Amino acid sequence: MTATVHPWDASDYLETPDDMLAYLDEAARTGDPQLLQAALGDIAKAKGMTDIARAAGVGRESLYKSLSTTGNPSFQTIAKVIEALGGQITITPKHQAA
Repeated sequence: MTATVHPWDASDYLETPDDMLAYLDEAARTGDPQLLQAALGDIAKAKGMTDIARAAGVGRESLYKSLSTTGNPSFQTIAKVIEALGGQITITPKHQAA
């Protein structure tokens, strides 16, 4: 018997704005910039990369490259994409272990 394996894509499961922002927030909380970048890419794909690129004022191909696993987006691009997704960047104190 042969098993069929399909790639898992988070963007297939991000359906509501609340889902998307919660996913992005959790990725940001890890402190891993690559995970945050990947989450932004997943969300942009779920919402429509063309629409997000237009709202962020960047080219679609440029956005695909920036949010790929090998991309190196500028902070300005990240901030614009987060805004285009309906989010905002907020800084909170890191919780210290007691």
